[in-house]
Amino acid sequence: MALKERIADEMKAALLGGNRFEGELLRNLRAAILDEEVATGKRDEGLGDDSIQTVIAREVKKRQESARLYRENNRPELAEPEEQEAQVLRRYLPAQMSEDEVAALVEAEIATLSNDGSPAIGKVISAVKSKVGTGADGATIARIAKEKLKI
Repeated sequence: MALKERIADEMKAALLGGNRFEGELLRNLRAAILDEEVATGKRDEGLGDDSIQTVIAREVKKRQESARLYRENNRPELAEPEEQEAQVLRRYLPAQMSEDEVAALVEAEIATLSNDGSPAIGKVISAVKSKVGTGADGATIARIAKEKLKI
């Protein structure tokens, strides 16, 4: 089953089952997917699962950032719903790679790119991100790449 269909089915089940929190969250996620389809001109054919996972990862990141800001400003009552939403959305993403796995990929990419001179950090990050997709956070990849390249 395609990811978009799975989200729609689980949204319907949540709303019919009385789980308003999850139902509304998935409805908002479908709206974000629709926005992306319209923005990329793929409204008729729809987005593929990889593109949908990118949208979901972006939505998770928004909620994590909001929760972090709420916690920094002593507003845990506002941070908790954001964290709960991020947790529900993570169900639709592949399992996240560990930092050790990301570090191994970064080191391998540095070794590959260093054959033609000093590897640029942008090339390393881009190459690793294209390999892992939504399996690792871009900020984590960038941080590890900076550490390995001693930037």
